[in-house]
Order: sequence, then structure tokens, then C-alpha cells
Amino acid sequence: MPKKKTLGPQVKRLLTGVSDHGNEHLLEVETDLVQTTILLAEAIEKLGTSFLALHAAISAQQQEIDLLISSGTASDVTVEKLKVIQGDITQHINSAVTSLQFQDLTSQLISRTVQRSAGLREVLNTLGVVGGDIPHDGGNDEIAVLLKEITIRLEAQSQELKGLLRKAVSQKHLDSGDIELF
Repeated sequence: MPKKKTLGPQVKRLLTGVSDHGNEHLLEVETDLVQTTILLAEAIEKLGTSFLALHAAISAQQQEIDLLISSGTASDVTVEKLKVIQGDITQHINSAVTSLQFQDLTSQLISRTVQRSAGLREVLNTLGVVGGDIPHDGGNDEIAVLLKEITIRLEAQSQELKGLLRKAVSQKHLDSGDIELF
């Protein structure tokens, strides 16, 4: 009687391949996200330094304007225009500083994405580990049982990951107001 051909080796290759390739790509995603976080932090630091320098220059300019106004040589119309410009500058700088809060929010999102990627790698590792348990000569019924076990494990891991990551992203830095996403 001819030996019955089983799907064991093909299923094993499939699961191992999905696990290996998925892990490889997720590691690249995590590396890109970490590099993005570093670049974002550097850019925000430079922006913060620029805003401080801008603030110092505007403060020095304001002192000179105050001297001009107190000397009485500036007309009332000029004084009013300067006050309006000063208010506009203050409003724009405060708005720009508040906008820098996006760094905190994006850092939280990137961190959560890295966690999600790591969780997905764990799911893929499960495929590889359980897939390695499939015997080459196992019957289709035995393979079906193992595939069902894989499905149950994957669903449990997925639910656990969703539970960990279903949190709002909220501003944690700067005292200019609270922001919450999602």
C-alpha cells in the first residue's frame, strides 16, 4: 500500500517562513521607529534652542523699544502700533511653543507602535515554535489539532496585546494645556 502524503512538511515550512520573514521585517520597523524618535528629539531640542534665542533677541528689542517710548520721541500712533506688534509676537511665540507639544504625543505613539511590533513578533514566534512541533509524518488530523492550537494561542496573544495598547495618548509635558488623542 502506498504511503499517504501528508501536509506536515508544507505547513511547517509555511509557518516557519511566516515567522522568520515577519520577525525580520518587524525588527526593521522597530529600528526605523527608534531612529525616528531620535531624529524627532534632536529636531525638537534644536527648535527649543532657537525659540529661546528668539525670545532673548525679542526681549532685547523690546527693551530698546521701551526706551524709545519712555523718551517721548515716539508718537502715540507709533506707540500703539508697537504694542499691537508686541502682542502679536507674544501670541505667535506662545502658539509655536505649544505646537512643540506634538513631540510628546508622537513619542508616545511611536513607543506604542514599537510595543505593538514587539507583540506581533511574539505572535510570529508562536507560529515558528508551534509550527516546528508539526511532525513530518503526522496525519492531517494531527496537523488540524496543532493548527487549532496555534489559532487559540494567536487569538489570546492578540487580545492581550490589544488590552495593553488600548490607551489614550495624552500630553505629559509643557504646562500650556492638555491634549488627548484617541
